[in-house]
Order: sequence, then C-alpha cells, then structure tokens
Amino acid sequence: MADILTPALGESVAEASIAKWTKKVGDAVKKDEVLVELETDKVSLEVVAPADGVLSAINADEGDTVVPGTVLGAVTEGGAAAASAPAPAAAAAAPAAAPAASG
Repeated sequence: MADILTPALGESVAEASIAKWTKKVGDAVKKDEVLVELETDKVSLEVVAPADGVLSAINADEGDTVVPGTVLGAVTEGGAAAASAPAPAAAAAAPAAAPAASG
C-alpha cells in the first residue's frame, strides 16, 4: 500500500484545504494521475497517485485542512488493480494466458 501525502506547500504556507477529490474509493488509478486538488491562500496544488493500483482509502474530506506530511489517503498496489485495468490491457493478457491453460 502506498500513502498519498500532502506535499510541501512553500516557505510561508503552513496548511492547505482539500478542494476536490478526482477519484473515489475503489477507483483504479495510475501512477502520477491527479487524485486530489489542494488550495492554499496562495496557490492550488495537485496531488498525484504514488503508484498504479486502486484508491483504497480517503482520510481527508473536501473542505478539511491539512498540513505537509498528512496522509490524505492510500493506494493499494497490484491485485485489485488488475481487475480494474483498461480492457485493451486485459485483452492483450488473455491470448497469452490461453495457450498455457490449454496446454
């Protein structure tokens, strides 16, 4: 499991608010895909997925105030992500597996 952390916010910025989650628990995510948008009094930031997998937890809701290092949520890697993979990837894997299963 990979934690989604609040990044450093800048020299004079101590906290941020959760503006919007772009995914919900159970959604498949890809590494570097935007998961949550944070707002400070100076800037808006996007926090990305630390790994491919499934968004397994959201620890801070929209409107919550967070500080750098806060665990916003978690991505579970592997396993469930394969079931949620895009169809072309699943279709590509199926033909390779079929001969092994029949042989």
